[in-house]
Amino acid sequence: MIRNLVFVVSFGVIQILSTVTSVPAAEFGTAEEAKAMLERAVAAVKQDKVKALDMFNNGEGGFKERDLYVWCANAADGIITAQPYMNKGKQLRDIKGKHGAPFGETIMQTATEGTIKETTYWWPRPGSDEPFEKNTLYTKVGDQICGVGYYKE
Repeated sequence: MIRNLVFVVSFGVIQILSTVTSVPAAEFGTAEEAKAMLERAVAAVKQDKVKALDMFNNGEGGFKERDLYVWCANAADGIITAQPYMNKGKQLRDIKGKHGAPFGETIMQTATEGTIKETTYWWPRPGSDEPFEKNTLYTKVGDQICGVGYYKE
């Protein structure tokens, strides 16, 4: 009886796993996923800023997934405090899109506490040099400005 139960349960688990692995995961993040990640990032910064920035820099805690990742900068001086790929320690105001859009300056000038805003520019996906159209959702949270970008298809 127990042996039959173990077999049935094992078979069910195998069926579930094979179904899950046969469904292809989306290759790129969506606008909805970017917004959800940003909302989680805001909550993490509010709870423990130092720990949150460390997780963002290391891509831990679900804050780096496919081509989505969290970045933050000091709201006062624009120095980037978190980014898992590059630009940490650089001036956000000086960063421009690959076609010249001054998105860093735009973000610094318009970020507002409690409001998620959006800007568009051209930027390469992680691991690539080819620029794609990218939208970044961003907001001010305490003394940080944080954002998550997604690429338009």
